[in-house]
Amino acid sequence: MKLSKLLSSLGISSGFQEAEVSDIVYDSRKVKPDCLFVCLRGSASDGHRYAADAARAGACVIVAEEPVEAPGAQVLLTGDTKTALALLSAAFFGNPAERELKVIGITGTKGKTTTAYMVHSILESAGHKTGVMGTIGVLIGDEVTALENTTPASYEVQKHLRRMADAGCEYCVMEASSIGLKDQRVAGIPFEVGVFTNFSEDHIGGVEHKDMQEYLESKAKLFSMCKTGVVNLDDDNVEGILKGHTCKVKTYGFGQAAQLRGADCRHLTRPGFLGIAFEVAGELAFTAEVGIPGRFNAYNALAAIACCHVLGIPVEAMKQGVSRVKVKGRVEPVPVPGNYTLLLDYAHNAVSMENLLVTLREYEPKRLICMFGAGGNRPKVRRYEMGEMSGRLADLSVLTADNSRFENVLDIIEDIKTGIHKTAGKYVEIPDRREAIRWCLEHAQDGDIIVLAGKGHEDYQEIEGVKRPFDERVVIREILREMKEKQA
Repeated sequence: MKLSKLLSSLGISSGFQEAEVSDIVYDSRKVKPDCLFVCLRGSASDGHRYAADAARAGACVIVAEEPVEAPGAQVLLTGDTKTALALLSAAFFGNPAERELKVIGITGTKGKTTTAYMVHSILESAGHKTGVMGTIGVLIGDEVTALENTTPASYEVQKHLRRMADAGCEYCVMEASSIGLKDQRVAGIPFEVGVFTNFSEDHIGGVEHKDMQEYLESKAKLFSMCKTGVVNLDDDNVEGILKGHTCKVKTYGFGQAAQLRGADCRHLTRPGFLGIAFEVAGELAFTAEVGIPGRFNAYNALAAIACCHVLGIPVEAMKQGVSRVKVKGRVEPVPVPGNYTLLLDYAHNAVSMENLLVTLREYEPKRLICMFGAGGNRPKVRRYEMGEMSGRLADLSVLTADNSRFENVLDIIEDIKTGIHKTAGKYVEIPDRREAIRWCLEHAQDGDIIVLAGKGHEDYQEIEGVKRPFDERVVIREILREMKEKQA
């Protein structure tokens, strides 16, 4: 692509020599001949230090915030290279969000992934091919591509938007993380709708956010980047989220002041299925039945419905979408032949485990069985807390391996037991995760709810530093087949 075409996205029309740019690169280790290298400042390194290396490796243009030595390459200065990377990347990939896709951004402390998949399910039910970008990865059709971050680097964002457009998608539903918004990873994207789920303490300290105010302000950026903001009016921080907003506002919630309201939330249950139902009132009127358990998912569903209402989606598609939605690794049901319920969930700390188990308790299982492990090379206190939480809330804990990394799984289980011993909770130890799953399936009773926690959408186990294939869905199918053959 011509350099002049790229630089027009930054408002630069002079002061450079025309060149043909092969690619845009922000990691000096990935420089290729005739690329444009953008110097980014990060928490661990500063790309300005590698400008000379990039030039020697073949970069023809260096974009930086300060003068750098780069023999043989043009050096162009800008005030903010993070924003520059986002705008240059959008231009390089043909501005898919501006010309071909409608992009929906979802921000909030909790519920982003579930809400994104609910919006996706509704739009697909209405006949609109839709991609998703977020925690679980990039979903296009049935294909999922893994991501390193919920909101990846702006170059990756634009590359995947291009893939979606080329695949015929009309919409992209994107989880807009606070870090992604803070670091300008979605700069320049004209969001059709921005959705706010909720706000609570998270991502504070270290390399993320210095305090709660910065965390809130980062999320609030979305509402000066979208045409319409769909916000949870019941959240105490909604005023802060909307501070400085430039968008139209649509509100949802269970309070009477919301434009789109939920009411009469109730449980739906049958073997192999846990869900919720509630009434939608205000600007719409119908009964929503959601195929994911937990009252908090009524808020997620209401957010998705409000978003799709803004987009003009018919009610019938909303009803179908929320009833059919499945989110990989988020209280995901797995088909089993018995009269019990088997779920997969990503809960891997005490807070998420508490939310999960309290939610499942509401469905009054005969027994609530929680199989879980804990990550190696992580703070031991997390294991104590998880053990105590499961011991207190589950009828039986099945202790096993997760991603033990460079630690011995038996040592990790001992730490989990330290927490369990603070309770009267019962437990069994089965260090091999496949055998632990087999034990759960072989000992399941009618009316049980069994949750395999910790892996969720992950399809691997990391042991001794090596990632090995381990998709619990595949493992369950294999074990059930073996059990059936054994009974024959």
